[in-house]
Amino acid sequence: VMDVSGEPHRGVLTGGDMARWEASVEAPLAYDYGRYTVYKAGPWSQGPVVLQQLALLKGFNLDGLDPTSPEFIHLQVECAKLAYADREKFYGDPKFNEIPIATLLSDAYNDERRKLITDKASLDFTPGSVEGFGAVVKLRREEGHRAAVGEFGAGEPTVGRMGDMAGDTVHFDIIDKAGNMISSTPSGGWLQSSPVIPELGFGLGTRGQMFWLDEGHPASLAPGKRPRTTLTPTMALRDGEPYLAWGSPGGDQQDQWIAQFFLRHVHAGKNLQEAIDAPAWHSEHFPISFWPRTARPGVLVVEGRVPPATIAELKRRGHVVEVGPDWSEGRLTAASQVGPRRRAAANPRGMQGYAAGR
Repeated sequence: VMDVSGEPHRGVLTGGDMARWEASVEAPLAYDYGRYTVYKAGPWSQGPVVLQQLALLKGFNLDGLDPTSPEFIHLQVECAKLAYADREKFYGDPKFNEIPIATLLSDAYNDERRKLITDKASLDFTPGSVEGFGAVVKLRREEGHRAAVGEFGAGEPTVGRMGDMAGDTVHFDIIDKAGNMISSTPSGGWLQSSPVIPELGFGLGTRGQMFWLDEGHPASLAPGKRPRTTLTPTMALRDGEPYLAWGSPGGDQQDQWIAQFFLRHVHAGKNLQEAIDAPAWHSEHFPISFWPRTARPGVLVVEGRVPPATIAELKRRGHVVEVGPDWSEGRLTAASQVGPRRRAAANPRGMQGYAAGR
């Protein structure tokens, strides 16, 4: 096929590759958090970072905190920094590498990690240590503002850092009459955001660019291996009963917004729509999953609706705060059930989400 190199090239996938592939069914990871058991996909996705955030946050009393207060935002962000640092060091396809996920979610590990959190914003990239596991991560710092989504050859394909949209990732949550729940985050091969490999003449595809080319990394490229994707649907039981399905498009921001929604619902008593509508934020402290894999240490992007006093206090604590438009963070949807009653909520940002029942 003629490609951007001006020469014809064959693809690297063969008919045999396609014939051998089949979708797998796997048990999710689970973490108990108070009355709730939260389920995420395994470490071939970034899903466990939500569970790691909860394992760290379990040591703090969030009940009664205003979810737009500096203390609430600070604690969530600092826990996210530690969880995402572990993502970069340890996560990968468990069919190819042993991932120490039980240790990463253990009380002993998180009790030690929690000691790193102070009332000041950390500007350090600090993955944990599990003997015999993980890779050395070389941090590539990005100066200035992060490139907008949709620029050729760079970025995540759906939601820009300031709320701009250009792309294909979607999310849906469904609960039927019988109580069956599904949470799904489909996303296709968004070639516009994937760098072209000159020697091949074509791009890797959005998910292929998430592989590392460094040998020995749990997420390094190998035949038949799954890239460590950002796609990360979520479900939860409450008191042992199926209760909640939720999620969002948004690349590395997904599991920040997913965690914020859950914390607002559980600790602040917000209903589904209130928890989605509340002012939100995301950290750019850790490396993004998309080329060029850069990080902006300490940077915290908040919606303009976050109270000025909160922004001032976050800056005093050392966060590098950037204020975006009022309705720019998150693309969440959610659905819940209690007995025969069904509830659903959708994000008003961008006028893309809908909640419906029949």
